Amino acid sequence: MATGTFGERLKRERELREVSLKEVTNGTRIGPRFLEALENEQWDKLPGGVFNRGFVRAIARYLGLDEENLLAEYDMARGEQSLPVPQPYENKIPRPPIWLPILAVLAVLAILGGLIAGGIYGWRRYAAHRAARQSSSSALLPTETQSATASVLPSAAALTTSDSANSSPTVPLDLAVSTSAATRVRILADGTTLLDAELAAGETRHFSATQQFEVTAANSSAVLLELNGQAMPPVGSPGASGTIVLSRKDLRQPSGGTPQP
Repeated sequence: MATGTFGERLKRERELREVSLKEVTNGTRIGPRFLEALENEQWDKLPGGVFNRGFVRAIARYLGLDEENLLAEYDMARGEQSLPVPQPYENKIPRPPIWLPILAVLAVLAILGGLIAGGIYGWRRYAAHRAARQSSSSALLPTETQSATASVLPSAAALTTSDSANSSPTVPLDLAVSTSAATRVRILADGTTLLDAELAAGETRHFSATQQFEVTAANSSAVLLELNGQAMPPVGSPGASGTIVLSRKDLRQPSGGTPQP
């Protein structure tokens, strides 16, 4: 039986849609023991940290719920569990709780800090990629060859200039890999091996690619992936090895309809 508003709502939304725990596991690759722990608010049975938030996002997406609202309810419920039990005092009127607005402010500051850091990182990578591309384009042809091409095929040169002006560099993909337990992980970026080693529990590493990543983990449930700040599905079935390929098509589009870079 769920003990709090978050667990009760999560279970109620699943039952309203007539979806079993097994179906949620098949759809999200989250183990049933983790799903039951979330519905019962048994935080000590969950891996903790970013893994719990990744589970909540995946479940919300599968059930068609608002991810941010469900995460806010999770944060509130998780915060209630971590508060110490107040000791009774005689002849004292209990004061109203003051931690709710503090928790809300901290959550907003954390979200804003993540957005600002992600924006600065993305802009720096974009500027570096653009400068490198412009430098390579300027040295592509000798001066005499450029002059001859411009005099013989002026229309083709104009078309090339127009196409170059209309094209825009692509922001690289950023992959964050976090581990909740020690496991062997292999990362391929655009076909090049960036990592093939044992990662310890609690590690977080970042990798960059232009087109796609291929991630292989010996223990799928010990690895959490985020692509450009968005949580990705698990690598494979919980407790087993698995491989997943991630590219720009795996990034969600904002509600306005404009695709993210």
